Amino acid sequence: MGRKTGASRGLRTLGLVLCAATPTAFEAPPALGQDDADEAAIEQLTVTARRREEKLQSVPGAVSGLSAARLQDLQAADLGDIQASVPNLTLHVGDASNAVVYIRGVGQIDSLAFADPGVGIYLDDVYLGRAQGAFLDVFDVERIEVLRGPQGTLYGRNTIGGAVKFVSRRPSEETEYHASATVGSFDRLDLKAGLSGSLAGDTLLGKAAIAYLSRNGYSDNEFDGEDDGDKETVAWRASLLLNATDDFSIELSTDGSIDHPDTSRTPSRETPVFGFPANTDPFTVNANFNDLNDLEVWGVSGRAVWDASDSITVTSITAYREMQYDTHLDLDATPFDSFGVFVHQDQSQFSQELQASYDAGGRFNIVAGLYFFREHDVTESGIFGPVIAFISNSLNDQINRNFATYGQGSYALTDRLSVTAGVRVTYEEKEFMRIQEFFATDTALVPPLGQGLRITDVDTSDDWTNVSPRFGLDYQVSDDVLAYGSVSRGFKSGGFDGRSNSADEAIPFDPETLWAYEVGIKSELFDRRAVVNFAAFYNDYTNLQLSSFVADEMGDFRALFTNAGKATMKGLEVELVARLTPELTVNGTLGLLDADYDEFIGPGGADISDMRTPVNAPDVTARFGVTYRRPVGNAGDLVFAGDVAYRSKVFPTVSSSEVLAQDGYALLNAAVTFESAAGHWFLTVGGKNLTDKEYIQHGFDLSDSLGYQLGYFGPPRSWAVTVTFKS
Repeated sequence: MGRKTGASRGLRTLGLVLCAATPTAFEAPPALGQDDADEAAIEQLTVTARRREEKLQSVPGAVSGLSAARLQDLQAADLGDIQASVPNLTLHVGDASNAVVYIRGVGQIDSLAFADPGVGIYLDDVYLGRAQGAFLDVFDVERIEVLRGPQGTLYGRNTIGGAVKFVSRRPSEETEYHASATVGSFDRLDLKAGLSGSLAGDTLLGKAAIAYLSRNGYSDNEFDGEDDGDKETVAWRASLLLNATDDFSIELSTDGSIDHPDTSRTPSRETPVFGFPANTDPFTVNANFNDLNDLEVWGVSGRAVWDASDSITVTSITAYREMQYDTHLDLDATPFDSFGVFVHQDQSQFSQELQASYDAGGRFNIVAGLYFFREHDVTESGIFGPVIAFISNSLNDQINRNFATYGQGSYALTDRLSVTAGVRVTYEEKEFMRIQEFFATDTALVPPLGQGLRITDVDTSDDWTNVSPRFGLDYQVSDDVLAYGSVSRGFKSGGFDGRSNSADEAIPFDPETLWAYEVGIKSELFDRRAVVNFAAFYNDYTNLQLSSFVADEMGDFRALFTNAGKATMKGLEVELVARLTPELTVNGTLGLLDADYDEFIGPGGADISDMRTPVNAPDVTARFGVTYRRPVGNAGDLVFAGDVAYRSKVFPTVSSSEVLAQDGYALLNAAVTFESAAGHWFLTVGGKNLTDKEYIQHGFDLSDSLGYQLGYFGPPRSWAVTVTFKS
């Protein structure tokens, strides 16, 4: 009851905000001359959220866009740095170098390959099938788009919670270059460079970018005196664009990264563990099983675009990707071999999307496509715990195939009123093989399969079919105000528990489905000196796929992955950007979320919904930022940027553990940049988490089985100095 009361209080607060922020309640800034008005107008970002280029404010849906310049103001080094800039978004790295992404309380926290992401991450329109390799570093970026709510009638792979689209720079006709060097706390050293231009007139264009990203770990390890959780990454992207004719082009792209740090990341003991007391400092750990955390990804894609006529465009996107991940995770956080987890994962994926669009610039447009996705993942993993007399090894071999056809069209009923309808038909099949063996306590690390006591031997398959529609209306209230409403269905296929201990436990878990209802208003006010967007949503969520760690009937450790039941998520969102003067810009976001389980079937079949709170679903997410630009004579400009972001209490584990629950907290970031008069070089001095707040992002609740709980903390206070050169 307390949580619902807090959410209701937040909803009432937002109601007051909405009333205060409606166009009639704004006090207009002083009138400006035309030149001053143009200078003060807010940048209009072009996005492709609906698979065609259009202004962000023209999209009738909840979409946030972050340009390269905006990401620079945010000091964004990876995807996690955009979390506060999007209402109701949770985005951070998990325990196994995986991207943990939740939108409006919908996502997936499990890092193993049998669990599909709840929010899709796309790199240049290519879906990334695994959470590992999806926590992208920010370099060579044009923009990032975050689409909230189900995405399926316009996208290759259906995603139930939303999508994060990383759009890299495209080859340019004019020669362009950019290079930067960053040094900072924890011996951080980042080097980035990129070059783009013509290779043969306007017929053949090319680009290449490379980054070296390194730092020491945030934690000190008492076991060996070294740091814990460092980074050592080399990443690259390159592409060639062939404009074969005026109507036909082919772009070939490749990207990859190699991260070979010295250590994995060890959690903090939030309770005593096997006689070791809870940590008093979350960044002082004591671990002996953290010596491996190698992640390598590589991909190649081809995009062919044929303008069949002035109104018809046909696009083909073909992509192949590989990912290898090897790690040792110390999940007892002690200097003994009590509970270490090893993972060796090899994943490959192939996708083919064929899309056709019709847009005559008139009353009707449509996008339709066919999609095929095949993924093969082989994961060998186990527990190395001689001290607790438990050593295991298992092999999961899974093949996923996804076939889909989708389409969405819009028709203008009047000059102001348009209707949108779409549908997606999905067929997905999974083949799953699992073997698991237990070994004697004197067995070496990663004991060979075939020499232990086999307790699991499963070879099975299943398939699922789904039809997901979307309907919408949008009304252009005025040239500057757009109102819209939509209803859509999201779907995520079922699968098999990759931690099952017997064939009886390998029965498939059911697909997730979600009905999403949304209304919103997008507005540009005062000659585009203010942008104010509102969205209200209601999600009816069924068959949530959740992982938890419990004790079996013998009191031994057991991991579960089941369909919990039903949940309802509803809330409101506000995004605001206002240029008060040509020099001063303020921006902010506010997300209110009321997420509750309607049914949660726990171990033994009991409904424990009144004892659980959905994962990564804070009632309030808010951010307020200021950017101020001041000329320094004729030399250039000083740009001051600062922001404070707040998140209310959040539960990072399915168990809703109060030990691991993170109470509400705020983070403060600030930076000052000198920009040369010609805009060719920049010097930035910045800091993140300036108050050095300690906060839990991720956790393991092993209290039911092993008797302890572990927490993963967000980055502590840090500073950095960056020099950037660009053409």
